[in-house]
Amino acid sequence: MSILNVLLRPDQLLVAVDTLAEDAFTGAPSSGAKLLLIPQHNLLLAARGSTQFFLRIYELCIQASFRGDFTTEQLMAELGLVIDKLWPAYEKAAADASLPQSALGTELVLGGWSAKNGRMKATAYAKHDSTISARVQPLDGGLASPGQPLEGRPDSFELVDVLQAARLQAAWLNQAVGRQVAGGRLLVASLGERQAVVQDLGTL
Repeated sequence: MSILNVLLRPDQLLVAVDTLAEDAFTGAPSSGAKLLLIPQHNLLLAARGSTQFFLRIYELCIQASFRGDFTTEQLMAELGLVIDKLWPAYEKAAADASLPQSALGTELVLGGWSAKNGRMKATAYAKHDSTISARVQPLDGGLASPGQPLEGRPDSFELVDVLQAARLQAAWLNQAVGRQVAGGRLLVASLGERQAVVQDLGTL
């Protein structure tokens, strides 16, 4: 598990993720990219959960982004179905690697500028089980995952507040799981109508 926070308003999308990952060959702590851009359409995809599944979804999003009839709305509408289609193969690969079914799960956010609507849009997706369709949730204001340690805390686009919120989440997650599952550094992507800026806010 890790951190995936989203703040959304008509003119700005802000997404924050931690970088703590695990080397697939040695199991040693490493640093991973949990948000990636689709820059020609001013979109981003971010994830919490399986890195391999995230990268496969990103690959398909990039391929789709080259279509002449590409739209943000179409990709957001299609992505839940794509997740459902790919999930059985992911479950099989995990079983072959002796990973428990309970450890599988992904949360994804696709967001960015919608030329059709003239504003920022974002949709969250969650998948944990091949017998249940992916949960698809168009976002209105934002999302915090995990949300428990931030209950009662107002949303803020101020970067100092974004970093403090993530530090609270990392400490809560690590204590809840009993080992370090969130940490590293906090990466924040901020998208406007014609720009995308990625910043490293510091250590969690």
